[in-house]
Amino acid sequence: MKKNVETFIGCDSEYEESSIVLFGAPFDSTTSFRPGARFGSSAIRHESFGIETYSPYQDKDLTDLKVFDCGDLELCFGSPEAALRDIENHTRTILNDGKLPIMIGGEHLVTFGSFKAVFEKYPDVEIIHFDAHCDLRDDYLGAKLSHACVLRRCYELVGDNKIHQFCIRSGEREEFLFAEGHTDMHKFNFDGLKEVCEELSKNNTPVYFTIDLDCMDPSVFCGTGTPEAGGVSFMELLNAILEVSKTNIVGADINELAPMLDTSGASTAVACKTLRELILSINA
Repeated sequence: MKKNVETFIGCDSEYEESSIVLFGAPFDSTTSFRPGARFGSSAIRHESFGIETYSPYQDKDLTDLKVFDCGDLELCFGSPEAALRDIENHTRTILNDGKLPIMIGGEHLVTFGSFKAVFEKYPDVEIIHFDAHCDLRDDYLGAKLSHACVLRRCYELVGDNKIHQFCIRSGEREEFLFAEGHTDMHKFNFDGLKEVCEELSKNNTPVYFTIDLDCMDPSVFCGTGTPEAGGVSFMELLNAILEVSKTNIVGADINELAPMLDTSGASTAVACKTLRELILSINA
């Protein structure tokens, strides 16, 4: 793989020497409300030079790590199936080379492509999911591949009680009823996260970690397609990321920044800082 021309700050190591590989999945063709997430990954890279490589929260620096940023995939906007196939194949290559993939979306549907490759390598993997929305619909207006259905598609791979959901505060009644019998849902905040992470760590269970940035309150992060009042703060999210980092993370993503929906640039800055802290927290 070749290095991207513009990388996320501090992520400019060579592929062969890197333990973490960053890539973008600029796809938002199934967005149900306001589009624009396809521009999230490139905006995060460009605006990352407004933050530092050093995290005072963790006393770690990106320049101390070996992280390779190969840029954005060239995805077919007209075909979710083709886009997901390309994401899956790219993730599989990273995994087969013994490296940890971190993906920048894009809408949340892109998680399904990356997760399929992770599930193939780690069939006992479980998911930790931060989001405002359940994403458990069986279909959205007849479409099975939608960002509103992504965790339902993942559920069909892993089965009952392998998906741990936090901050959820929006969805159809049927989604919440489905979650009662099939997922481990924690509504509104991160209550219960410590206990979940302790159990996963005790068993050294492989974990796929997916962060929909709209888990944060719109007062903190308004640049997203479907903002939902009642979310968490950046510091609450950071502390939750540090908790999840104690588990055996084998793949991760952040998604749903639509940068043009917050012309102040504040949402993009929050996304950059979230990604920095996520990368630094992972022991790859």
